[in-house]
Amino acid sequence: MPLSKPPRDATGEVVPHNHEGIMQTDRIIRRVSEEHFVPDPKAATGRRVSSLAFQASTIGNRGMSVDIESSIVEAGIDPTTFVTTPQYIGSVWFHAGYLRSEGFLVGYDPLPENPHHGEVWGNFTKGLRKKLLKVAQWFVEIDNVDLHVAS
Repeated sequence: MPLSKPPRDATGEVVPHNHEGIMQTDRIIRRVSEEHFVPDPKAATGRRVSSLAFQASTIGNRGMSVDIESSIVEAGIDPTTFVTTPQYIGSVWFHAGYLRSEGFLVGYDPLPENPHHGEVWGNFTKGLRKKLLKVAQWFVEIDNVDLHVAS
């Protein structure tokens, strides 16, 4: 069943919320681009995904932009193809329940160009961004970039 419309404020902006149609076990996908990589001599490839890939936007309702895998699948689309573009060459995933257990709200925020778009809202402290990086799993792996580097 498609996700129900999200709550909106008087200006039409989506209000941060935990969407009831996004289940705890749903995979929440975060796209990553070349901008999210940093050099790291400890990484086997010499570079890794930065924890800065997991932060809120400075515009709009200040959430972290994500895609909702269950919505993509329900539409009959291959999610690995859907989230991969020339700009976003890879992606990682989290369970919605994990994000919520860390105090984040996980909601639906459809865009005209992406009806499967969501947001993760909360306090993206440096410590939480590092924690997100540690638990993230590749969804679309990038061959020459490490996700986790042994401490």
